[in-house]
Amino acid sequence: MWLLIVLVWLVIWAGGTYWYLFGKPSPFSLESVRPPGPREFDQKKRDKVIKQVRQHAPSKKDKLYHVYASSVRFRPGFSLDKVPRDLDVIVIGSGIGGLTAGATLAKAGKRVLVLEQHDQAGGCCHTYIEKGFEFDVGLHYIGQVHENSLLRIAFDQLSEGQLEFQELNPHFDTIRIGLGDETREYTMFSGKTEMKAHLMKQFPDDTDAIETFFKIMKLSARKTHYLATLKLIPQWVSLFLLKSGIANLISPVFRLSGTRVTDFVNTLTSNKDLHIMFSYLFYGVPPKDSSLLINALLIHHYKRGAYYPKGGASEIAYHIVRTIQKYGGNCLVRAPVSQILVNEKGAAYGVKVRKGQEEVEVHAPVVVSNCGVFTTFQKLLPPEIQVKHDIQERLNMMKHGRGSFLVFSGFDGTEEELDLVSTNFWLFKNNDMDKSMEDFFALSKEEAPDNIPMMFITMPSSKDPEAKIRHPGKSCMTILTMVKYEWFEEWQDTTVRKRGDEYYNYKMRFAKNLFDWACTLFPKIRDKLVFQDVATPLTNMHYLGAQRGAMYSAEHNLDRFQAEAVVRNRCNTPVKNLYLSGQDVFSCGIAGALHGGLLCASAVLDHIVYIDLLFLKKKLKRRKARELAQLARKKLQ
Repeated sequence: MWLLIVLVWLVIWAGGTYWYLFGKPSPFSLESVRPPGPREFDQKKRDKVIKQVRQHAPSKKDKLYHVYASSVRFRPGFSLDKVPRDLDVIVIGSGIGGLTAGATLAKAGKRVLVLEQHDQAGGCCHTYIEKGFEFDVGLHYIGQVHENSLLRIAFDQLSEGQLEFQELNPHFDTIRIGLGDETREYTMFSGKTEMKAHLMKQFPDDTDAIETFFKIMKLSARKTHYLATLKLIPQWVSLFLLKSGIANLISPVFRLSGTRVTDFVNTLTSNKDLHIMFSYLFYGVPPKDSSLLINALLIHHYKRGAYYPKGGASEIAYHIVRTIQKYGGNCLVRAPVSQILVNEKGAAYGVKVRKGQEEVEVHAPVVVSNCGVFTTFQKLLPPEIQVKHDIQERLNMMKHGRGSFLVFSGFDGTEEELDLVSTNFWLFKNNDMDKSMEDFFALSKEEAPDNIPMMFITMPSSKDPEAKIRHPGKSCMTILTMVKYEWFEEWQDTTVRKRGDEYYNYKMRFAKNLFDWACTLFPKIRDKLVFQDVATPLTNMHYLGAQRGAMYSAEHNLDRFQAEAVVRNRCNTPVKNLYLSGQDVFSCGIAGALHGGLLCASAVLDHIVYIDLLFLKKKLKRRKARELAQLARKKLQ
């Protein structure tokens, strides 16, 4: 009798597992991918998608004419008549995490509405054009989009084959350590074998250390899906696997995620310059507080090449928004969400959107928040929900990330005339990142601008081959460093572009020092500078909705990546029907936020969409093998 009961339960369990994994229709298919169409260079037509710009301004008879007379195009705000009927999902925020979740759910048959508070879609993937210069805000380069990679397949599905990527020079990063005559320069090259070999040439006395680190990189890349799986299976199962020690028997990746970078690299070598090379992809957290797994993944990300979207970073939002619209959804800009609606049973059922002085309710059975854990739980939930224990427990797992400071510079001249290149530059004043970052963030507001320890330089106009067509004779540069929000906090209640002379002078102290440092590498740019704009943490809060100006969202410290914390920090929230997407779900960057979107869609659909992507990957590899075989036969004939 007992044997029969056990057999019945096993059959039920096996059937349920099969149904969960394979029993639901896939949102993805090879048939949905079509050859890329011609690039749309007409900015007015592009703005109809990512800005919802009306082609004609009001006439002089219109009472609002005086407001819009300076603009050729009229940008209406949020309107209920643009909201699709019978909504299934509302997504708050149009960053890559929100667009990924939205497009995946739309392709799965859900009617999706994406709401964006800024005047254009894309989040950190958006670009802005000023005085004839086009600047990328958050996407500077991306890896793992080579043919038939999982990330490339995901992009192809989300854009239905319309996104194209330009592979950059194999020499994708230059790292400079020190100042003046004491500067040492190192380079990073992409390539399955070339990356390691090139690093060993530069550090011939540390080949064993490099060999060991690259083994960790390989292990991290191959087994990270185990960590992602912990977020998808029932939480009690994941915790049981970790607490029982079974997870560590399966793979060492669970220990790597909780290993400090500094502790590990100290066991490999005493060469501080090499320590920098293992940690130079800086995201606001010093190596002593960083996860070895995350740092290893970041470097491995570019092993198969660094890429940039053809047509610029805004191509991502442009094409994914059109996918959402194709399946009956929409993406509305200038639609700031002021509150997530929660009923008396504790379930989310829609949002309130600010429209002028009013608030408009939009209802849907599922709400996805892509605006970060702090904004979601501390600002958008009703006060009586915010104070609940399980909400506070989730908040206590995270810390606020460091603010970003960016300098956008436009030059009158081509990249050839100015000696600009597609390679990125990472500059460090010394090789002790732990100490220099600790010392910098301990400085007073007045001391900080003159003691910047590191910065990142990128030239988007040199990466996109079509930039010369869109903006002939012009070049641009973006400089980025990390700062403390507290240094700018006194101006938090002022209005953007109207924060006063004291604020302007203070931020320009940072900007001047950063630009002067950049001129030591590119001396020709100083006399050709014709435009410069500066973004502080307050700017990022206004345009990106980034809490405390943290473009990488919540801090990526070691505590966050302890295996148990990874399990608990999932897309499901304590509020029924409310889900999280984006960088706070897994990790930072475009790829990290996209995976956050896929994880979120999996949670909403109760179906692991990664399995569908892996099936597509196998089909594509078989197709490629057949094509190569046919080509080989033709050569023999």
